[in-house]
Amino acid sequence: MGGIGKTTLAQLVYKDNRVKEHFDLQSWVCVSDDFDVFGVTKTVLESVTSSTCDMKDLNLLQVRLQQKLMGKKFLLVLDDVWNENYADWEVLSNPFKIGAPGSIVLVTTRNGSVASIMNALPTDHLKPLVEGDCWSLFAKYAFHDDEFDARRELEVIGRQIVKKCEGLPLAAKTIGGLLRSKLDVDEWQRILKSELWDSSFDKTNIFPALRLSYKYLPSHLKQCFAYCSIFPKDCVLVKDEVVLLWMAEGFLEETKNKRMEEVGEDYFLDLASRSLLEQSSGNKSSFVMHDLVNDLAKFVSGQFTFRLEVDNSPEIVNRIRHLSYFRNEFDNFKRFGVPYEATRLHTFLPLELMPSDNSYFYLTKKIPLDFLPNLRCLRVLSLSHYRNMTELPESIGKMKHLRYLNLSFTTIKRLPDSICKLCNLQTLNLSGCKDLSILPSDVGKLVNLRHLDITGTVIKEMPMQLGRLKCLQTLTKFIISKQNGACIEELGKLTNLRGRLSILELQNVVPPTDALKACLNDRKYLEELVLEWNALDSNISECQRSVLHNLRPHNNLKSLTINNYGAGSLPDWVGDHSFSNITFLRLENSILHQFGHLEP
Repeated sequence: MGGIGKTTLAQLVYKDNRVKEHFDLQSWVCVSDDFDVFGVTKTVLESVTSSTCDMKDLNLLQVRLQQKLMGKKFLLVLDDVWNENYADWEVLSNPFKIGAPGSIVLVTTRNGSVASIMNALPTDHLKPLVEGDCWSLFAKYAFHDDEFDARRELEVIGRQIVKKCEGLPLAAKTIGGLLRSKLDVDEWQRILKSELWDSSFDKTNIFPALRLSYKYLPSHLKQCFAYCSIFPKDCVLVKDEVVLLWMAEGFLEETKNKRMEEVGEDYFLDLASRSLLEQSSGNKSSFVMHDLVNDLAKFVSGQFTFRLEVDNSPEIVNRIRHLSYFRNEFDNFKRFGVPYEATRLHTFLPLELMPSDNSYFYLTKKIPLDFLPNLRCLRVLSLSHYRNMTELPESIGKMKHLRYLNLSFTTIKRLPDSICKLCNLQTLNLSGCKDLSILPSDVGKLVNLRHLDITGTVIKEMPMQLGRLKCLQTLTKFIISKQNGACIEELGKLTNLRGRLSILELQNVVPPTDALKACLNDRKYLEELVLEWNALDSNISECQRSVLHNLRPHNNLKSLTINNYGAGSLPDWVGDHSFSNITFLRLENSILHQFGHLEP
């Protein structure tokens, strides 16, 4: 049975320190509907080696895995297995037989026949929670810590609601999360008496409690939740990235006191508080959706979302608004007329499972881009990790509604000038484009741009008029030009910068007083700052100390790195007591009289 706590129990065992000390190796694999022997084997191998693997041959993979497991006592968890094919299990299990005595393969499944096929001994059939435990779980989510005693009048209604949850932890959590923000007796009565409790689970495969959780979501959360159906099961959702996608779709509106990104974060955390999203282990920004919650999102999104791995074919192509696919299945779209005929498409998001961490990764196979001119309504376009893609067509400039463009980790060498016509563009991700050395000269025309990530590029200078990007919040690095590019004064015009910023080629700040024009002292939302001079500049300028003095940041700064500084002494503000928020200070390849020469 789904939602009864199988994965949660397995995670508690897997993370227990006593278990970790007992085994030499541990590996966790989310299997779900797609039982791919090659993919699962590769996942296990990458997990135990802590590195990616490019092997394409299953036999070679299994030989390598056998070598890693030989003589080692290991714990392997295969979570949510559905496959009933005995031959697949036999092939998959071959490398596991080489482990040391005491090795364990732990399987979670809703299907009893899977346990039989895998010859699983012993087996534990989880039972629903007893009513008292189910109430305790419900109350934990439904009441704030300081409100339970003050809300005794709701307990009678709450206990009746808990009975309808039938001992299922997922149902108790989601209904509790729904009622957490509804502390009126009439609202609790409305939930208790809802006709959805009588709806058939068999027809929709969705618990009544989950359907209720969606029905009573505010409208602004409904569209954000439904959009998450574009992500496959077991996908890790990175909060900041999902918020950027919501923003691109127009789901977020700026308020007087909050940026769209902050509004989106509130929405995201509100869904999490209702247990529709759950925090992934080890990362505060990573979340997952329970399989049944994912089913709910797919159900409510209807024909507007198309995921190739679950949708055999679109019923009506021109109704599709959001499209995702994975495992090199682009060619299959041609059979369906997608994306060539899906002219109202808003989202084009190719995804691929990365077994090393169960998150999804963008494809590497080259795709044709001749469909782009047809997609005039597109808001979100990602071509990330298409490593064979070296250029974008000029037709990209015709996609006037585009707000999110992700070209990260491609081999693109230049951006077409027409990209500067995308006046609605909010996010441009160029991180990891190691062959990209220049930005279009008219980037300053992208007046709605909020996030520009050029980490890992080889861009040598910033274009002129960058200071026109008044909405820009993310600028990962700013290169000061010696002649034709942007000077440090342009940086000073970007008043909304936040997060991390690297300022490079500081030897080009002449005279030193120009450094004041960067206005770093006013950038109260900057958290990480890197200041760097060119290491190849043999003439250590006497004005370096003055430049650094004039680049005094706001005292909210948390991290400061200074590279290739050779003026001998630091200005007074470095180490000043007013910078008490700094938790990380690093000087690389710098010469200080009090410390000598500091190597990287």
